[in-house]
Parts: sequence; C-alpha cells; structure tokens
Amino acid sequence: MVQIILVLFAAYLLGSIPSGLIIGKVFYKTDIRQHGSGNLGGTNTFRTLGVKAGIAVTLADILKGTLAASLPVIFGLDINPLLAGVLAVIGHTYPIFAGFRGGKAVATSGGVLLFCAPLMFLTVFLVFFASLYVTKYVSLSSMLGGICAVIYAAIDGDIPLLIAVTLLASFVIYRHRANINRIMNKTEPKIKWL
Repeated sequence: MVQIILVLFAAYLLGSIPSGLIIGKVFYKTDIRQHGSGNLGGTNTFRTLGVKAGIAVTLADILKGTLAASLPVIFGLDINPLLAGVLAVIGHTYPIFAGFRGGKAVATSGGVLLFCAPLMFLTVFLVFFASLYVTKYVSLSSMLGGICAVIYAAIDGDIPLLIAVTLLASFVIYRHRANINRIMNKTEPKIKWL
C-alpha cells in the first residue's frame, strides 16, 4: 500500500514539472506566466516564445503523462495506469513547483492516452489537427479532441478508460471555459502558422 501511495505521489510530482516555466527561464530568460494568457502550457509557449519552444514544451508535457502512466507497470503494481495518469494531469494543471498555476491539461492528457490507449491517442491527434487546420482555434480543437476521446472510449466499451477519459475531457473543457466565451464573442486568437 505504501508503494502504491508513493508511486501515485510520484505521478503527481512528474505532472507538476513546469516544462514551460523551465524552458522559458533557462533558454529565453522569460517567465511565460507574465505573458500572453499567463498559462504554462504549450499554446502560450508557442505564442510567447515561438515554434521551437512551443514544440519542446508540448513534447515534454506529453512525455510527463506517458511516463507517469507507465509507473505502475514499471514498479509492477496492481493498479490501473490511468489512475497515475490522471494524477499527473492534476499535477500539470496545479503544479506544486509553480505555485499551483499550470497548463490546461491537454498535452499531458494526450501523453496518458499515448501509453494507455495508443490507437485512441492517434485518433484524437488526427481530430485535433483536422479541427486546427479548419478553425485555427487551439482551444476548440483541444475540446473537440477530448469529446472525441470520450466517444471512442464509449464505443470501445472499456469502462475504466471511459471514466478516466470523461474526467480528463471534462477537466480540459473546464479549464477552457474562458476560451469558450472568447470563441462565442469572436475574440479568441487564431493560430497563424497552419
């Protein structure tokens, strides 16, 4: 039981690693929380620091979710990897290492799916980029990706996966509530690189 608690806490700590803050401060001498949306995720990094930094942060955030979800398997624990993955997403969104001000749960959730349901990850990835190509809204594409994951899990019939994905998608949508208002008011920024 102690090992399970330690592994789950480690998953949260992994998620709490503030990739955007670290890359911004180390390589660009910039605290991205002071720019753009003030968010520590990949989207604000793209807008604030550029494409290279945005890609690096996004990949690091995905990797956090993948590694955290793999911890129960690595340590041979009899718990669902999705549980560790969800804790990593909570850590990413409310990171102990960055004053509990983190990202919007998208990339780290994707990393969890990459480990636990690779085909779902690929499907969501394609839906995200198809939506991004058409709408140019990262926020809308992220939410549509979350909804796609829930539909996929429901069709698949894997109940633990459906519960976890529903939690993650709800979290993503909740974290984008301000973006929803801006989309409705037509004030949400669109990407210019796609």
